[in-house]
Amino acid sequence: MDAPSIKVSGLAFEYPDGNAALNGVDLEIAKGERVALLGPNGAGKTTLVLHLNGILRPVAGTVAVAGRTIDSRDWEGLRAVRAAVGIVFQDPDDQLFMPTVGDDVAFGPANHGLSDDELSARVDEALGLVGMQPFRDRAPHHLSFGQRRRVAVATVLAMRPEILVLDEPSSNLDPASRRELAAILRSLDTTLLMVTHDLPYAVQLCERSVVLSEGRIVADGPTVELLADADLLARNRLELPEGYSLPLRGA
Repeated sequence: MDAPSIKVSGLAFEYPDGNAALNGVDLEIAKGERVALLGPNGAGKTTLVLHLNGILRPVAGTVAVAGRTIDSRDWEGLRAVRAAVGIVFQDPDDQLFMPTVGDDVAFGPANHGLSDDELSARVDEALGLVGMQPFRDRAPHHLSFGQRRRVAVATVLAMRPEILVLDEPSSNLDPASRRELAAILRSLDTTLLMVTHDLPYAVQLCERSVVLSEGRIVADGPTVELLADADLLARNRLELPEGYSLPLRGA
């Protein structure tokens, strides 16, 4: 059997000011699974994500990605983990800094040694996955916000990661861009971890959700079932839009 894409065991983390951001988190995500990470602001969601590619070092516990336990002293291992975990930030402008769309998408693979025809093919592949191939020679700042977000996804897909982590992917998108991005994400065969406050988007894209609160996982199960629990939502400052009806499970 394939190793889990993500396996977090007893993870604890404390910031220098003494704030305990994570308190014994255990989480396993199978290869190819799609999981929404939900919770109020300050729950520890971003802190958890930053452990998945070794940006933060745990106070206690372990993090394994694609079968490899993260060890900050193992530079080659850390490099492999960071290639396996692609993080798409909430603001695409945090990821787009090159003169053209193609240059941005090529940046990661070029730094990993791809060159010439192989690099060009990788860029075409990634842009094709997000429907942005015709914009390869455009300047990113000339694109709409939704288009820039799709290019940001392409910059990560160009690395062919096993795991795609998205931070609030639907934020600031108009309805058409939101729908287009959802279709793109559903078409991918990567493991997906989506940090979001957009509960309908979680329902749309992730069969499973995990609720994090005060650095601990307080619920883990089918998305529709968790979001049907009004007490759970209220305790964790999560809200469905007024008038929104959850689909029947399996519908």
